[in-house]
Amino acid sequence: MNRIFSGIQPTGNLHLGNYLGAVRNWVDLQHDYECIYCVVDLHAITVWQDPVRLREKTREVVAGIIAAGIDPERNIVFNQSQNPDHAQLAWIFNCVARLGWLNRMTQFKEKAGKHRENASVGLYAYPNLMAADILAYKGTHVPVGEDQKQHLELCRDIAQKFNSDFGVAFFPIVEPIIQGAAARVMNLRDGTKKMSSSEVSDNTRINMTDGPDEIALKIRKAKTDPEPLPTEAAGLAGRPEAANLVGIYAALTGTSVDAALSAVGGKQFSEFKKILSEVCVAVLGPIGNEMKRLVAEPHHIDAILHKGAGRARTLSRPILDEVMDIVGFVHPLEG
Repeated sequence: MNRIFSGIQPTGNLHLGNYLGAVRNWVDLQHDYECIYCVVDLHAITVWQDPVRLREKTREVVAGIIAAGIDPERNIVFNQSQNPDHAQLAWIFNCVARLGWLNRMTQFKEKAGKHRENASVGLYAYPNLMAADILAYKGTHVPVGEDQKQHLELCRDIAQKFNSDFGVAFFPIVEPIIQGAAARVMNLRDGTKKMSSSEVSDNTRINMTDGPDEIALKIRKAKTDPEPLPTEAAGLAGRPEAANLVGIYAALTGTSVDAALSAVGGKQFSEFKKILSEVCVAVLGPIGNEMKRLVAEPHHIDAILHKGAGRARTLSRPILDEVMDIVGFVHPLEG
């Protein structure tokens, strides 16, 4: 069976963009693939994290994905730091990947910004750890958005170079599963920016734990323009905020943008926002309630993570032992 690995950062404040762009797709994928879902806390510390908040955010993310429909019995759910095989394989990949490859990574340039020399080595080598996350389990498929495609290409390059360097056909060449419409949900106050938990204003996003009143208020305050909604998708060109709200409506109702506009096209935003609020509350309401219940039971979340980490290492340890043998390390298998 094809095996999926997918990770999510413990950033806290899971929002509608996380749900539509990743979590909902994970729920669908679990029916057709062997799935490994990981909260990537090792990736998180490439920038400084408050230790207390990191633990809280890790549990919150796990609560969110389970509340959305991920079954931790059917799938492997764990946090990355509980399986040291990720870090060990990442070091080997540090010695396989080339500096020129990492220098081309646009996300490092964006995150490091003008202070590149002060960025952590971990942030620079982040893509090698991402490759290790996937290949530690010989993952065959990874769901990716546009912003992760370059990292997946690097993962493929590392697998190919490892195989070539050591004359083996060991690691699979991972295939992407391209996420569909509404994978990029945009900021409610600026339709040119991605919805993010790092924005200072909470009004820029709809959190998965927001109640009906909060959702309605945020949608009512969402930036729009004075024109009514167009009746065809072409009419959304040059109207990023309108395109964002219509895209959210389409994704939440499981329709295309064209089908959505056939239902709401021509309406004023005041009327459309009421419709969108109702749809959003209907989808996120039950998820948010269950998420809050799970967050209040941290020991239960910790038990799920511990069990998932054990299952994960059962898969990764034999693979890493083979890697060590291929590389030429003396290790317990030879004792």
